[in-house]
Amino acid sequence: MVFSSLFFAFGFLPVTVVLYYLSGKSLRSIVLLAASLFFYVWGEPVYVLLMCGSIMINYCIGILLGRDDAGRRKKRLFFIISLVFNLGCLAYFKYLGRLPIGISFYTFQTLSYVVDVYRGNIKPQKNPILFALYIAMFPQLVAGPIVKYADIESQLAGRSINFEQFSSGMRRFLHGLGKKVLLANQIGLLWSEVKAMPGTEVSVFMAWTGMIAFALQIYFDFSGYSDMAIGLGNMFGFRFKENFRYPYIAQSISEFWRRWHISLGSWFKEYVYIPLGGSRAGKLKLMRNLFIVWFLTGLWHGASWNFVLWGLYFGALIGIEKLFLQKSMTRWPKAARHIYVLLLVVIGWVFFEFTDLTEGVNFLRIMFGMGDNGLIDNQAIVKLKAYAFIYMVCILAASPWLKIRGLFFIRMDCNIYRLAANMYYCALLFILAAYMVSSTYNPFIYFRF
Repeated sequence: MVFSSLFFAFGFLPVTVVLYYLSGKSLRSIVLLAASLFFYVWGEPVYVLLMCGSIMINYCIGILLGRDDAGRRKKRLFFIISLVFNLGCLAYFKYLGRLPIGISFYTFQTLSYVVDVYRGNIKPQKNPILFALYIAMFPQLVAGPIVKYADIESQLAGRSINFEQFSSGMRRFLHGLGKKVLLANQIGLLWSEVKAMPGTEVSVFMAWTGMIAFALQIYFDFSGYSDMAIGLGNMFGFRFKENFRYPYIAQSISEFWRRWHISLGSWFKEYVYIPLGGSRAGKLKLMRNLFIVWFLTGLWHGASWNFVLWGLYFGALIGIEKLFLQKSMTRWPKAARHIYVLLLVVIGWVFFEFTDLTEGVNFLRIMFGMGDNGLIDNQAIVKLKAYAFIYMVCILAASPWLKIRGLFFIRMDCNIYRLAANMYYCALLFILAAYMVSSTYNPFIYFRF
């Protein structure tokens, strides 16, 4: 079940909200857990047993790690058992078998929980319902953001919500759904057309036009899902951290990754990079640590060499910035830094998108004019004209410009603003429903991970 489906938006979600708020406070966690399990069963009826097994085993290990009478050696043994089980399941099902939806995300949540209990940073959750809800909660179950237990521990125990928080969550959900349905899906059509073309018919201009379209598609696809997850969390009394902060306005590759998929970057920083020594142990170990982190980041996305290459590509760029470019880049014009980031990021998406390395290398060759494809052709101009409007809208929406303009209008008379806002959200809901009814193109890129 995806958030951008009619069944979810007009069936599952309204029913879940009504049942949740009709239940007493003591039953709301059970209702939300039951709804989350149904949500997962709808898409993965077999692998829900795997997730439930993971929940039970990590719950028990957390309890054992938190016991005062457990010695250091026993705790270390329990901790190793948890690592072997969690990483073993992830490796087996993701890299050797069929990919269960969301396994990368909920495995990293269980790992962070066990590590934090082992370190003594948090106390184990003794209520199995609340622990299961932390892992299986449907808003962030299948594609994040990756939520640390410490960030929502108090919210699991007791949540209070008011009308403003609920309505804010609804608005955030609609914005995310708009990103997905109106922007990602529409610009994604352009990339799907370009990718389906024979390589001999793709001009340099067409290749860049298509790959930039993919860069916009994956941003609105994933950030839209994150917005919907955060909005849904608000509707049920949870506050999840932001997962995207306009990454395409970054002035360096390092900054780009501080703005893109923030929860994943934070996870690797806290549980891998810093324990390895971070940047404190000299340049050689810095490069080693970056290599390990970005190798694992690529591998997290899939057992394919293109993802490993994609991860190492960005790790190398960040290493170069830290060792050589960081100081000199501050003297570059902002426009130059921005172009530098966008150029390298778009090239990086080629490695990400083409699981066949040969196809990816051939596409890069076309992008840089290494062949007889030509600089531009009539077909490229026709496609650009057809998608010009959605292209411009996506570029604007990928920057904070529209948000700043929105804040300007909020300063208008409150009654006028409320009326305009209500009309806007009603119109947006109507348009989204119309698109979901009529459209058959509704992929979700990060369901692969």
